[in-house]
Amino acid sequence: MIRRIDLRGRLADGEELDYRALVPRASADVESALEAVRPICADVRHRGVEALRELTARFDGVQIKDIRVPESALRDALSELDPAVRAALEESIARARTVHADQRRSDVTTVVAPGGTVTERWVPVQRVGLYVPGGLAVYPSSVVMNVVPAQVAGVENIAVASPPQKGFGGAPHPTILAACALLGITEVYAVGGAQAIAMFAYGARDDAGAQVCSPVDLVTGPGNVYVAAAKRLLKGLIGIDAEAGPTEIAVLADESANPAHVAADLISQAEHDPLAASVLVTDSTELADAVDAELKLQVAATKHADRVLSALTGEQSGTVLVDDLAQGVAVADAYAAEHLEIQTRDAPAVAARIRNAGAVFVGPWSPVSLGDYAAGSNHVLPTGGCARHSSGLSVQTFLRGIHVVEYGQEALRAVASHVETLADAEDLPAHGAAVRARFPS
Repeated sequence: MIRRIDLRGRLADGEELDYRALVPRASADVESALEAVRPICADVRHRGVEALRELTARFDGVQIKDIRVPESALRDALSELDPAVRAALEESIARARTVHADQRRSDVTTVVAPGGTVTERWVPVQRVGLYVPGGLAVYPSSVVMNVVPAQVAGVENIAVASPPQKGFGGAPHPTILAACALLGITEVYAVGGAQAIAMFAYGARDDAGAQVCSPVDLVTGPGNVYVAAAKRLLKGLIGIDAEAGPTEIAVLADESANPAHVAADLISQAEHDPLAASVLVTDSTELADAVDAELKLQVAATKHADRVLSALTGEQSGTVLVDDLAQGVAVADAYAAEHLEIQTRDAPAVAARIRNAGAVFVGPWSPVSLGDYAAGSNHVLPTGGCARHSSGLSVQTFLRGIHVVEYGQEALRAVASHVETLADAEDLPAHGAAVRARFPS
């Protein structure tokens, strides 16, 4: 069911292994998708709401009049929400707030010299657009994961966009709307895909020229390859969190792992999308065989069996056999998974050796699905190996560090000669002159 890549013995044979090239990886061609989204973004820029209506009809099969969801619809969705779902969302929100509250940075003033200070102020982005995907699943948890850190950071204006649904009169899924209402978000748009990112970037006016959606400063949230391409295209005009790709799980396990747990966790991420990646890294052939047997049993019994099977048998999934856990750690670091589970003996010590992962889940009682909903951690994480250089969504995503420089006369006098010397060295004499002007001879 899931292919195998056997790396055992190859290092001993003198091979230099490029783990990045050897581990399974989905091929997402964002560059090609750019050509598809470029005219979409241009259309939204020039025709605003009219273009959004036409694009929604074309891509979502929904005719909508108003792109903004009425506040009454948000209130109704919350009042009609299943009490058990509401309680679960409230617990998820509470735990996320607890974790993200500790990420808020304080301003720091450094005395560089007598009379000379540099203060680093942490200032929230003023307005953000948060994208919540639709499609094969419903993601109220993504509302929580995007909104909570933005609110903790102190963002003043938060707008949410999510694709319209045929079955709900052209509005986003009611559970999405209810999650927004629960978090106090009142600005919600029934717009999906690349056109939603363009709407956030350029804003959108109606036929009469009235501003329906104002431009934002930053866009965050996962989406499909077209959402990622629109983010790439518009980056610079707006800030972005990342170009998120299909979800990934890697499990680093030894013979002590429970194969039923490992199989269940691989399936849990595979059910997101046929392009989702599920990777097992192990030094135990016995475990690999047992996981294969469990996958056959569990896939047959799961609701989205076809989708899961497509993901598990795709090029992006597989079992990687390694000589030992040291090689396993090296493979895991090269893969830089969005989600990495450690199911080994002394799992905390093994986890401490990991350098590259969006989030690490330690031991048999910390499955990725806990992080998806209620661990308190954020589930908007880097994919496609980007965890080697990028972090997941956090309060810091919505903050900017601004240096505030304040020098007195004598503090400037004390360093003036150095400024002039460096200005001359760079052949920028006006820089030095700007200092000398303050100390006429």
